[in-house]
Amino acid sequence: MNSSSKALIFAFITFFTLNSFSQSTNKELFNRINAYLESSVINGFSGAVLVSKKGEIILSKGYGWADRKNKIPNSPLTVFNIGSVTKQFTASAVLKLVEQGKIKISDKISSYFRQVPIDKREITIHQLLTHTSGISNRTGGFRYDEASKEQFLKEFFDSDLQSKPGAKYQYANANYIMLTVLLELVSGQSYNSFLNEYLFEPAQMKSTGYKSINFSAERLAHGYYYNRDDEQWADWGTTQQHLPYNDKHWYSIGKGDIHSTVEDLYKWQVALNNNVILTREIKALLETPHVAENNSKTSFYGYGWAISQSNRDTKIVAHNGSNGLYFADFVRYTDDEVVVIYITNAFLGHESENVAREIGKMIFDSNYTATPISRNIYELIHEFMKTNPSSNADKLPDLFKKELNYEFNDHAVLNRLGYSRLIKEDKPDWALELFKLNVKLFPEDGNLWDSLGEAYLKYDKVEEAIKCYSKAVELGSGGSKSILNKLLKEDQ
Repeated sequence: MNSSSKALIFAFITFFTLNSFSQSTNKELFNRINAYLESSVINGFSGAVLVSKKGEIILSKGYGWADRKNKIPNSPLTVFNIGSVTKQFTASAVLKLVEQGKIKISDKISSYFRQVPIDKREITIHQLLTHTSGISNRTGGFRYDEASKEQFLKEFFDSDLQSKPGAKYQYANANYIMLTVLLELVSGQSYNSFLNEYLFEPAQMKSTGYKSINFSAERLAHGYYYNRDDEQWADWGTTQQHLPYNDKHWYSIGKGDIHSTVEDLYKWQVALNNNVILTREIKALLETPHVAENNSKTSFYGYGWAISQSNRDTKIVAHNGSNGLYFADFVRYTDDEVVVIYITNAFLGHESENVAREIGKMIFDSNYTATPISRNIYELIHEFMKTNPSSNADKLPDLFKKELNYEFNDHAVLNRLGYSRLIKEDKPDWALELFKLNVKLFPEDGNLWDSLGEAYLKYDKVEEAIKCYSKAVELGSGGSKSILNKLLKEDQ
């Protein structure tokens, strides 16, 4: 056998061995990620996840229900609200105008709008893209309330700036709504039509859009939330049912509420990487760390993406988003050629925000096992209350330690449930016990002592109420002083 034949056989054996090892490794990774997500479903997790590595999709799967009532499960083809992940599409659309030579990143908005007041004349497109315009995060109204384009513009121009344009990073949705106004003005197209023509169609994203959808409504995931007052999960419906039926959607558009699937978002990632949407030079602007998001400079904002470093000193390009029910996270470990796309339609708590990062830990550490997402804290407490007398309230901390994967330190949870019960109960029971437990857990919070005092008053326990209000005043709760003085006068 000649040397070239030996080399060919060696190469074949090496390829076969490496390929088998890769398949085995990826199968093991699939099993670990899938086990984490399946075990979370038991606690209420619902959504879809896609994971790819070196261009190979390791996992693409739905979990839980898209529509509980009609028993429609989530799948990789289920369409979710992706929240502020939308911003990368708006930013890319603006850069498409740059590529077309219709605008420049350095252009000032005063070049496009006559009515710009003096304090906002220096705001540039770059500053809108990087949240450094100085506009307040309170500018604009509730996302699903009707508002015309003209109404939004008036609010934007009439608002008070929080800082001088270009001086400071402050995340504000109004920046991206303004970019959408500019996009429509310069392009002469609607937001929908421009994104479809220049972004979604070239990327072959057939299940992505803002308000216009061309697929069965049954594929839309319903949003679910735990109703603390009714003590049960509630179906919010779909975003399409809440967005204004007309074109007065200018509190929502551009900054959030695009719909997509995990598989369409992956197509977007592939199209970006292959420079299908934007030229290499223009695309680089999306992922450039233009401005620090925090004082420690551990994260930077690009254009519609946040840029950071992993603990292995590799680049991460990511963005998440939520409307309070849906939560999406799109994480690209660009140096490692790893992508994790995660969307949920049932927000369980802050752990729901960490799913993509937990999966990332499993990808880069074969010894790491993610702990299943905990149940919704309010559901957990209500279930305990239904099966225990109020005298067992002190056992709740032990339940938290057993059921939660994190240290319970939220002062508001028991307070909210206490007030909810205060309205329902006509005698001292769970409401009072929840407030008492809360001050026991967080004794230095004057507001909690104020709430306990209010509960004691509800049940005509004036002496106990006075003690609580006195403690609240001692801890600096200003609103308690007038009530305390009134009670002391009445007690004389």
